[in-house]
Amino acid sequence: MPPQLSVRTLNRTYLQRQLLLHRSPLSALSAVERLVGLQAQESDSPYVSLWARLAGFRHADLTALLHGRDVVRAKLHRNTQHLVTAGDFGRLRPLLEPVLKKARQGAFGRAIAGLDPSELTAVGREFMAGDGLTRPQLARRLAERFPGRDRQALVYATQSLVAHVHPPPSGTWGDRGATPIVLAEEWIGRPLETAPRIEDVITRYLAVYGPASAMDVQAWSGLTRLRAVLDGMRSALRTYQDGSGRELFDLPDAPLGDPDEPAPVRFLPAFDNLILSHADRTRVIGDEDRARVITGSEVRPTFLVDGFVRGTWSLRDSTLRVRPYRALNPDEAERTGAEAERLLAFLLPPSAARPVGGAVVIEG
Repeated sequence: MPPQLSVRTLNRTYLQRQLLLHRSPLSALSAVERLVGLQAQESDSPYVSLWARLAGFRHADLTALLHGRDVVRAKLHRNTQHLVTAGDFGRLRPLLEPVLKKARQGAFGRAIAGLDPSELTAVGREFMAGDGLTRPQLARRLAERFPGRDRQALVYATQSLVAHVHPPPSGTWGDRGATPIVLAEEWIGRPLETAPRIEDVITRYLAVYGPASAMDVQAWSGLTRLRAVLDGMRSALRTYQDGSGRELFDLPDAPLGDPDEPAPVRFLPAFDNLILSHADRTRVIGDEDRARVITGSEVRPTFLVDGFVRGTWSLRDSTLRVRPYRALNPDEAERTGAEAERLLAFLLPPSAARPVGGAVVIEG
């Protein structure tokens, strides 16, 4: 029978692999590649994700990668916005095509019924070529080409069919403007891979999210029917069980974390993949807290105490408010306040002094 792993062992293993036990000296580019992308529903979130994981991370480190085309922003895992390296985009986009297709059919299948996908693809590529255009501009041009069709459906379907990215300033710190769209191959300067292997991506997932079940890999990627793939990889993997008897797969030489190792307080942004990358998320957040953090399509910013989600935080009018779900003891409150002060210094514009009244408030 495979060894059984406790929740704390899974927790410390996860934090270790996610660079959250000790801030890493890795570069921002290496970290984005290691994590197989960062959730980027909100433009500031990847910056906070990297700040929580890397020693000495600065806003300019990630912004330079976006302008240099080393990192791109696009809809990928789970049909949501992510930042990935340009190389990973070329591998992931073809593999995740079924996720995008399913979302397209589910949301707007009826509205685009009767349209030839190859024609819509060709028109989309025509419009996105060169300097590209914004979503409203794309909607207007598609409506002119396909009169009588729902504009929103046309835009959504076209973006699902045509591999594209959102170039900067989209995805950069503080950006709240219109989202530009350009052809992916033109922006990254090379074609997408023709036959990427899902096994390679699963191996990389396990390196930073494992040990994990087949359902966990599916929850992270949005793909389905991956159990057969993992069964085919079984001879190259190690297996464990969690406390409920679920089978977990892992790389054979990947170390497990020490369940007794102290875990520092960490603040994470909205939509951080630490919260979203497993079907069973109890290794980092209890079911009751999960229901508070994730409501509908919203995933609130969280903070960790002793490795587990302990509450949420928000920034408004230069005041960082920390809202624990359960009372913090004096030591926890002190460490949470100290890390919150560091976060506040990062969140405020780097070139401006902290406004009068800027503060950390721990509620409760």
